[in-house]
Amino acid sequence: MRKSRFTDAQIINIVKEHDAGVPAKDLCRKYGVSPPTFYKWKSKFGGMEVSDVVKMRALQDENRQLRKAVADLVLEKEALKIIAGGNY
Repeated sequence: MRKSRFTDAQIINIVKEHDAGVPAKDLCRKYGVSPPTFYKWKSKFGGMEVSDVVKMRALQDENRQLRKAVADLVLEKEALKIIAGGNY
């Protein structure tokens, strides 16, 4: 995935500007982002604080690691079944 040129804190501040009453069209022009990108940010980060985003990122990383561990264990189990010659 491509790295954003805006940090999470910057994105949250942009969304907060919109919540304060600045039109989305003006914000998109000011920061050089497309309206679909802005509305994607609003749906993802709306109502969040920077600390909430840090927690969300940590949980996403942990979830990714756990999914990888489960996938590795499933592959290992299947390999052991093949080696043992059983069709369970």
